[in-house]
Amino acid sequence: MLPFQTLEEAGIFLGRNLTIAETLWFKYSAGKPDYILYCHNTLFLFIFYTLFPLPFVFLELVRSKKVDQFKIQPRIKNSLSGMFDCYRKVLLTFVVAVGPLQIFSYPFIEMIGIRTSLPLPSGWEMFWQILVYFLVEDYANYWLHRLLHNEWVYTKIHRVHHEYNAPIGFAAPYAHWAEIIILGFPSLSGPVIVPGHMITFWLWFILRQMEAIEIHSGYEFPWSPSKFIPFYGGAIYHDYHHYVGGNCQSNFASVFTYCDYIYGTDKGYQYHKEVFEKTRKRM
Repeated sequence: MLPFQTLEEAGIFLGRNLTIAETLWFKYSAGKPDYILYCHNTLFLFIFYTLFPLPFVFLELVRSKKVDQFKIQPRIKNSLSGMFDCYRKVLLTFVVAVGPLQIFSYPFIEMIGIRTSLPLPSGWEMFWQILVYFLVEDYANYWLHRLLHNEWVYTKIHRVHHEYNAPIGFAAPYAHWAEIIILGFPSLSGPVIVPGHMITFWLWFILRQMEAIEIHSGYEFPWSPSKFIPFYGGAIYHDYHHYVGGNCQSNFASVFTYCDYIYGTDKGYQYHKEVFEKTRKRM
């Protein structure tokens, strides 16, 4: 909760007039406890998880030759009822794992110093912090993902996520509740190292979820992020991991490809990439 009663008090504290964004933030957040603002994150995750996969759902339903040229595994067809069933199961996981994890982690968020105060961070500050969050999460997620492919852990937990050999957007967070909790720690690691503003925190989780949906979408377009962002794996890179299945020892990275390259876990993908591409185009 902001320690100001009026915009004038906030302006005196900053020593300048508030920007438009700061004025909007003041009007929205001034009377809300920080805990309530933090819980917005759960609401945003639900909204973006619901809306962002919808274009991919539409493409799955229309399935023309023009669309199929961008589908990574074109022989796989998903029904509306099948995709909705995935959505329903993920919402149950949200209730069981994601919501409680978000809500009860607030004391930790307060301790590390995620702030709601003025001034708001600049665009560059948010950019560099979120870049750090992506890099930290990607590195930690890589090792945890490798652990999840340990035979016992895979059988008990990670196999749920691999029920989709050809992933769809709604299946990005489709996993065992324990996996959701395990992989929640890498997502919080970046903000722990570089604490920022609550808005940056919200934006980080929104972007991370959108990225996860994109790499599980099953489509690789000419305008996909993998065409423009260096070392970004993208949908086709992660799709291979699902295509091979439980025995896959390649492409563990969640976002970038450098960990797989450094630790030699992209060799299977590099070896089979040419064959995989030819098979995919022939299909």
